[in-house]
Amino acid sequence: MSNGKTNVWARRKARRALVQALYEWQLSENSLANIRGSFHEGSALKKADVEFFDEILALAIHQASELDASYEPLLDRKLTQLDQVERAVLRLACVEFTHRIDVPYAAVIDEYVELAKTFGAQDSYKYINGVLDKLARILRTVEVEAAKRG
Repeated sequence: MSNGKTNVWARRKARRALVQALYEWQLSENSLANIRGSFHEGSALKKADVEFFDEILALAIHQASELDASYEPLLDRKLTQLDQVERAVLRLACVEFTHRIDVPYAAVIDEYVELAKTFGAQDSYKYINGVLDKLARILRTVEVEAAKRG
């Protein structure tokens, strides 16, 4: 397995743990240190990109209000009506859109739509896909336009 391929799987594993960790924080409001510690002690981060996990989780927790404000205008419902999985997925994708421009926007959308399929309600992934597509056009305008031109 090549290094690039390993990195993709390590990131995927980290993102899976991120959804679970942010979901836990949203419900419990435990400290970042406590949540990070429990994930580091458990098996969720085995073979995961731990540095990526730590970075994205900290940003998602510390900037939760700002992240919500980024995607809230794109919702067809009140922010409070989102379920906790949807909120976690949208916050995490928003972090990657804004802070990890090294990750292509299409990869961010694909990864988080898959996680919405795994953890969300039956068809919530379709809703997530629509919101993330609109959000990418706002936060990654140049990249999205370049992709359209081919």
